[in-house]
Amino acid sequence: MTITVGEKLPDTTFKTITADGSKDLSTADIFAGKKVVLFGVPGAFTPTCSNNHLPGYIENHDAILARGVDTIAVVATNDQHVMGAWARFTGGEGKILYLSDGNGDFVRKTGLDTDLSTAAMGLRSKRFSMIVEDGVVKTINVEDKPGVNVSGASHILEQL
Repeated sequence: MTITVGEKLPDTTFKTITADGSKDLSTADIFAGKKVVLFGVPGAFTPTCSNNHLPGYIENHDAILARGVDTIAVVATNDQHVMGAWARFTGGEGKILYLSDGNGDFVRKTGLDTDLSTAAMGLRSKRFSMIVEDGVVKTINVEDKPGVNVSGASHILEQL
């Protein structure tokens, strides 16, 4: 069952890369007392994620923050080192919080997981976006067809 508006995000530990190396971040560390735009992608460095989904959030970073958002974060089932490399490669380092859900714990707990084994990709995140306030989902947009249709930055800007 997919998480819905009004539900609290489940307790999960993510990994991220900082200047000091790998760091664990809990759901509370990221969301408690904050307004966060979180979007999920099937994989770092994959074509749609890198060319169509992430760039909109980087380009609209200032506009999103200007609407009262504290943090913009992206989550994928890649490890933290891949996410760190993706942050550097895309120019999103310092703008977007790149979260590793390497074992898929978060996406499974929220029902946002998808099995892409037929494409040799295994367990991945569905493509989604949400606005979260103090750990509670205020809006959620889950793609139901390929591409970036409802989960992109332009749609989030309309919802803020």
